[in-house]
Amino acid sequence: MTNKPESQFLGPEQRATAWERFGKDHFDVVVVGGGVVGSGIALDAATRGLKVALVEARDLASGTSSRSSKMFHGGLRYLEQLEFGLVREALRERELALSTLAPHLVKPLRFLYPLTHRGWERPYVAAGLVLYDTMGGAKSVPGQHHLSRHGAMRLAPGLRRDSLIGGVSYYDTVVDDARHTMMVARTAAHYGAVIRTSTQVVGFLREADRFVGVKVRDSEDGRTGEIRAHVVINATGIWTDEVQALSHNRGRFHVRASKGVHIVVPRDRIVSDAAIILRTATSVLFVIPWGAHWIIGTTDTDWNLDLAHPAATKADIDYLLNRVNQVLVTPLTPGDIDGVYAGLRPLLAGESDSTSKLSREHAVARVAPGLVGIAGGKYTTYRVMAYDAVDEAAQDIPARVSPSITAKVPLLGADGYFALINQTVQLAEAYGVHPYRIKHLLDRYGSLIDEVMAMADGKPELLQPIMDAPSYLQVEAVYAVAAEGALHLEDILTRRTRISIEYSHRGANCAEQVARLVAPVLGWDNDEIDWEVTTYQARVAAEIRSQTQPDDESADALRIVAPEPRPQILEPVPLDT
Repeated sequence: MTNKPESQFLGPEQRATAWERFGKDHFDVVVVGGGVVGSGIALDAATRGLKVALVEARDLASGTSSRSSKMFHGGLRYLEQLEFGLVREALRERELALSTLAPHLVKPLRFLYPLTHRGWERPYVAAGLVLYDTMGGAKSVPGQHHLSRHGAMRLAPGLRRDSLIGGVSYYDTVVDDARHTMMVARTAAHYGAVIRTSTQVVGFLREADRFVGVKVRDSEDGRTGEIRAHVVINATGIWTDEVQALSHNRGRFHVRASKGVHIVVPRDRIVSDAAIILRTATSVLFVIPWGAHWIIGTTDTDWNLDLAHPAATKADIDYLLNRVNQVLVTPLTPGDIDGVYAGLRPLLAGESDSTSKLSREHAVARVAPGLVGIAGGKYTTYRVMAYDAVDEAAQDIPARVSPSITAKVPLLGADGYFALINQTVQLAEAYGVHPYRIKHLLDRYGSLIDEVMAMADGKPELLQPIMDAPSYLQVEAVYAVAAEGALHLEDILTRRTRISIEYSHRGANCAEQVARLVAPVLGWDNDEIDWEVTTYQARVAAEIRSQTQPDDESADALRIVAPEPRPQILEPVPLDT
């Protein structure tokens, strides 16, 4: 159900209302965790007609779901691990996202797979890609195409001639993961879910042997409250074990964190008309076009330190540079890097000592009456994970629970997107901006573009670019806090936009301008503006310093000294809270 056309707006007014509803209403489901899986669960449950609350200790997609390789893909390398079910499932989800659910956010992307061995490699790769091309059912992308060395060099002139003997071209997709997760959450809100970020679960409510809700704490001001529900779903990814410990119940599975680091370099540093996939000793390396940049990653190493702020090391960065430079005509240097980010994958523990071999499958379990846990999986299969979790939770909900329908529910902004793309020139004339700006906005907001541009009514200056981040309009920062749930500069500069990885200053140079743009919406005075700017710039400085360190321990020690923008968050949550 929707209360009004703007019910999906996640802004200050909705945030205040959500806190009141938490204290008064009884929910069918309360979801803990605002990553793509938690947001997907909220959407799945809400569209089944259930009464849903979702809480997130920090920001939507602030953990793993904003730090991926930016692909909605089947996982070509998982075929070698014989995980055919996972690949088939992921490819079906890729097709759904491209064609129906999120065509404004998920885009086809051509890849080049360079061949390096004569004889066996081409038929081996071809066989894998035949499976890849046929497993997902109907296709919105072309199939594989075989290339000679000359053909591969024409597609990617930036590759060294002696680095390949031929190539195979195939298609996958690219997605802004943080924006996609945020849109999943907003779509859930559109269908009635009560979403609130900066709301940390600090304990569970129990009646006899049954869980009946959660205790929550506002990460901004420290006030506490309770949310009552028939069932709680723990969808906290790498924090699964930590949240499970608050229940004082033994979990059915454990999660290990694997660190993946990516670097971001300007587009002109690598000459190629396609993304590139390279084999490594244990995994693969992706070189993915990202606007005016390339994203290069990823690493895959165990991580046992701070979960909220994983740190990239000089060793991580050197590994990526060394591997990609093996095939480039013009090698990359550390000075070419505009951005670096590190994320943690929540892998199901126990299968192997190597994180590269841990399962990307997901697991769902009813830990106790009224408490369900879900972990593992891939970003691409979030929707499948979501309906599995709600199916498991259904046994604790007294009323009959309808089947999942999210395969038929486009995300906000999807409806009408293709028609608007064909009207780019007319929209540019109507709004008085260049057509390339309209294309940029449509690929970020889809058919919600009118909502975004309405924020500039009577304020034409908001249609000017952000001064030190000209890829983005000032109105986008305002919309981020008015409708997209952003509460801090970090939320705006790292997740609603990607300024923190797309500019060498990493957002530090435009922090004050953005803070002053959003201050009227969030009610910040001059002292609060100064605090936000100082806090963000300290975060940037800490990240840059940590990236000069040789190992995880020394990098983590430098990164965690940066101030936390959410001053009342508890790390860790005391078990007796």
